[in-house]
Amino acid sequence: MTQGLKTIIYPVKDLARAKAVFAGLLAADPVMDEPYYVQFNAAGQEVGLDPNGHGKGMTGPVPYWHVDDIKKTLKALVDAGAQTLQDVQDVGGGRLTASVKDADGNVIGLIQPS
Repeated sequence: MTQGLKTIIYPVKDLARAKAVFAGLLAADPVMDEPYYVQFNAAGQEVGLDPNGHGKGMTGPVPYWHVDDIKKTLKALVDAGAQTLQDVQDVGGGRLTASVKDADGNVIGLIQPS
């Protein structure tokens, strides 16, 4: 079951500049501020900045659907014709992510919260 779109992650080349821009946009400080990832929470939305995103093939922002069972959801998407871009991986604290590309090349991200 999906819990909806709750996270969007932007690939960024200059983390400090991107962090300043989003802090201004959201009028908030990051809730997570690490060299490998910065996250803001605003109005129930998680906004992530990934300085390694371009190296992982991200060409723009990726929306992430929060799901209860990431392996089951990933399998359903692949069975329906999606192509796996990133298999399930733990990104810290038991939080799992994965992503696929649909038939039109759109990237669909998945998150199973810890």
